[in-house]
Amino acid sequence: MTDAAVKEASVTEAPLSPAAVHDLLRARRSIRNFRPGAPAAETLDRLFASAAAAPSAHNRQPWRFVVIEDAGAKAALARAMGERLAADRRRDHDAEDAIARDVARSFARMTGAPVLILVCLTLEHVDTYPDAARRNAEFLMTVQGTAMAAQNLLLAAHGEGLAACWMCAPLFCPDVVRGVLGVADHWQPQGLIALGLAADAGRDRPRRLLSDFVVRAQ
Repeated sequence: MTDAAVKEASVTEAPLSPAAVHDLLRARRSIRNFRPGAPAAETLDRLFASAAAAPSAHNRQPWRFVVIEDAGAKAALARAMGERLAADRRRDHDAEDAIARDVARSFARMTGAPVLILVCLTLEHVDTYPDAARRNAEFLMTVQGTAMAAQNLLLAAHGEGLAACWMCAPLFCPDVVRGVLGVADHWQPQGLIALGLAADAGRDRPRRLLSDFVVRAQ
């Protein structure tokens, strides 16, 4: 689908009601089990177009996405990440049976998803400063923008009737991920999104009370 077609397809006749928007946001769940069948390319294009509508500092749009649909590529990535996971846990002196279960669970989760989307950030367009404090602030701004784009993608997937789950594991082995997928060195892996049709409804996890996390300045 062309960029123009994606834009045209995204136009709605009327805005959603506030209640419909809140229902969409609050009904999203992390789904880890999927039915066979990958979303159509046109559907993925719509998801990425909505992801790209996210805000970012200076409108630098630091997010980058790698789509992984090939079964062999998913398995190779899962194996390599599992090997790093096992090595890290062995250094922590964890029990071998616990390590094996963790690695097997990770492998099944990644290979069982019809589509994996690697979410990366790039610093190639950030402002540069001589001091560490401002350099760190620029880096954090790219993290924030990339995370907001990823959340847009998750919500867009939910709106399309798709299931998805966010996984942070690439943060622990970015070199492994880049090596297996051939990703450019300046694309910094931030997470994986498993995507497909839900095989179950997921779990409704409790949320904190508003009073636990909202204060009003005096």
